Amino acid sequence: MEKNIIHIIDAQKGMQQLDNGTVDCIITSPPYWALRDYGIKEQIGLEKTWQEYLQRLLDIFTEAKRVLKDSGTLWVNMGDTYGGSYCGYGQTEHSKGIQNVVKQPYYPTSKMRPLSAKVFPKSLIGIPQRFSTAMIDNGWLLRNTIIWKKPNAMPESVKDRFTNDFEYLFFFTKTREYFFEQQYEDFLSNNYDMKRMTEGRKTYDGKWSKTENQRKIRGRETAYVGKDAKGRNRRTVWEINTRPFKDAHFAVFPEQLIEVPILAGCPDGGLVLDPFMGSGTTAVVARKFNRDYIGFEINPEFVVIANKRLESSLGCLDNIDFIFKMKLQRKIAKAKLHLFSI
Repeated sequence: MEKNIIHIIDAQKGMQQLDNGTVDCIITSPPYWALRDYGIKEQIGLEKTWQEYLQRLLDIFTEAKRVLKDSGTLWVNMGDTYGGSYCGYGQTEHSKGIQNVVKQPYYPTSKMRPLSAKVFPKSLIGIPQRFSTAMIDNGWLLRNTIIWKKPNAMPESVKDRFTNDFEYLFFFTKTREYFFEQQYEDFLSNNYDMKRMTEGRKTYDGKWSKTENQRKIRGRETAYVGKDAKGRNRRTVWEINTRPFKDAHFAVFPEQLIEVPILAGCPDGGLVLDPFMGSGTTAVVARKFNRDYIGFEINPEFVVIANKRLESSLGCLDNIDFIFKMKLQRKIAKAKLHLFSI
C-alpha cells in the first residue's frame, strides 16, 4: 500500500491490505459511541449497544497489532459517553446549548435515539476504561494512561455535575522492548525541582542500618540532574488547547497532541498509521517531523478536507511530487464523494 496517501477505505479492511510488522507507530482517535452521525453507512459509533461498539474496536486493534512492528507503539485517544443523554435530543431550533441538533445536523439522527436512551441513565458508561482493560486482556501492554487536559474546554449546560475538561490518550505497546525517545518538560519553579536541578539527588541501596535509623549509601555513584539537563521526564497530564479548524464540522486533533507521540514513539523516517484519519492532523504532523504516513478514512468528504489541509500545511516543503500527489488524491476523493451523494 502506497505511503503518504489517505486511502478511502474502512479501517479494518485497509489494515488487512498491509503486511505483518510494517508500521512503526499507530496514532488514532476512533469515533466515540452514540455521539455523532457522520453520514456513512458502515461508520463506527452507530452500534446499538456499547458492547457491540467495543467489540468492533477490539477487532480493529487486533488487526492493528498484526501490522505493527514488535518495536512499535500505539496511541489511542478516546472519550466517554453519558447514558440516557439522548445526544442532544429533545432540543428544538430555539433550544440553548452547544449541542443543538438542528443547528448542528452532523449530530445523530432520530434513528440513533434508542442507542443510549436506556443505558445507565445520567451515568458515564466508562467506555475508555472498558476499552483499556479489554486491550490488556488481549495482550497489549498499557504503558501509560495520559490525560489530555483542555484549558479551553467547551462549557456544558449542566448544574448537577462538573464540566468535563479532559480526554484519555492510551499508550500501548506489543512487547516489553520497543522504540521510545524520552521527552522532557521544563522543571517547575518550586523548591523540590530546583534543588534536584542544582544539587542533584543521591542514590541509595534501600537497606536500613542496624545501628542507625537512616539509609546507608553503599558507595554507588550519586545520580544528579545537572544544570544542563534538558528538563524532567514528561508527566502524563498534558495541557493542550483544542484548536478550531474552519474547514471541518467535526472534532479535530490539535497538532500539539500528536507531536509528542510521534517524536517519542516513531523513529526518524519511520511509518505512522492512522486508521481513522479524519481531518488529517496525524498526516500533517508526521510529514512535519520527517515521518511517512498511511491513512484510512471511510468518508470521502473528510479526505477532501485532509488533503486540502496537507497541501496548505506542507506546501512550504517545496516537494512538487508530493503536492501533485495530494491534488490527485483530492480529485479522487471529490469524485467518490459525488458518487456517494447520488
